[in-house]
Amino acid sequence: MKYQPRVLEAALKSYLTSFPAVGLTGPRQSGKSTLIKKVLVDYRYVSFDDYRVRDFFENDPQGFIQTYNDKVIFDEAQKAPEIFNLVKIAIDNDRQRYGKFVLTGSSQFSLMKNITESLAGRIGLLTLLPYQYVEMPEQVNRDIIIHGSYPEVVHLNNEQIQNWYASYIETYLNKDLRAIKDIGNLRDFSRFMQLLASNVSQALNMSNYANDLGVSVPTIKSWLSVLEASYIIFLLPPFYKNYGKRITKSPKLYFYDTGLVSYLTAINTIEQYKHGPMKGAIFENYLVTEIIKKEKHNNTHADFYYYRTSSGMEIDLIIDRKQYKELIEIKSGAGFTTRMIQPVEALLSNSDLGYLLYNGEQFPYKEPIQVINYRDYLQQ
Repeated sequence: MKYQPRVLEAALKSYLTSFPAVGLTGPRQSGKSTLIKKVLVDYRYVSFDDYRVRDFFENDPQGFIQTYNDKVIFDEAQKAPEIFNLVKIAIDNDRQRYGKFVLTGSSQFSLMKNITESLAGRIGLLTLLPYQYVEMPEQVNRDIIIHGSYPEVVHLNNEQIQNWYASYIETYLNKDLRAIKDIGNLRDFSRFMQLLASNVSQALNMSNYANDLGVSVPTIKSWLSVLEASYIIFLLPPFYKNYGKRITKSPKLYFYDTGLVSYLTAINTIEQYKHGPMKGAIFENYLVTEIIKKEKHNNTHADFYYYRTSSGMEIDLIIDRKQYKELIEIKSGAGFTTRMIQPVEALLSNSDLGYLLYNGEQFPYKEPIQVINYRDYLQQ
């Protein structure tokens, strides 16, 4: 498969001139190894998935770090936690030299724990998610909302896509999960993933899931942390700005890839998506995720929230850029009425921007609000 350039390349190159080490996290199969091998051609690549590498490291850690002490990539570094302290020592012995190490991992919590303990102040952190909208190959002529955007998926036909996701989940359940945490009954956990997929873009209610599955709320909380750690899901927190109204306190649930949502909810065709009850929820999940990909790959350091009052007024996504905010309402349809944009208008502050993103054409509206097709926003 031909390499597709990634937006994150610019941030990676910049960080290598600013930090002694760079940490790159992201879900399994998001393209981390492909990216670093393609961009960092003068770096040596060392994967801790290789048993020979682990054997060398475990039996002679000092000899290992002397061999690999500059311009080296340690892939799946969380599988050898002791490497972080050795990297710290190597950095401190030559603190003025930047770009010595690149460390990657598919489990953000495991990698972050080791980074926090050993490499704080010495490492710049980046996240690579599956293809964002502008990275999708032009010749791919299908709807990625239901088929997903993992690099290996984009050229597959429908039957192959179903097989790929089945294999992805099987590998995740039987390999990745065991490395993160003992989650107990795999059948209950698999059912939990299906329940989450059928409730994307909704406020999280852990008690409901616990009752449905016959497990405790602490178990649900533990399972959610595992899914977050491995970049399957993320939770969007509510915005707590004092607007004088009671607001919803629960986070909203999203998957990093809507192809996985479609697989788990048995949506196999675009017709099933367009005419099914989950169209609006999946479209919102898709667009929120695409916007977050865009922000993270461009390394904007923005924060993300949603807003909902107890009376039902809601804004799907708020991008907090510190100096100003973008307030975004998302609609899956192609029609526009001014009522759709009222919550955004009500909460706009000075210098904020407002958007309605939908499937229709751009509609002239009063500044600073834009009513535009979602593709135009993702292309900006």
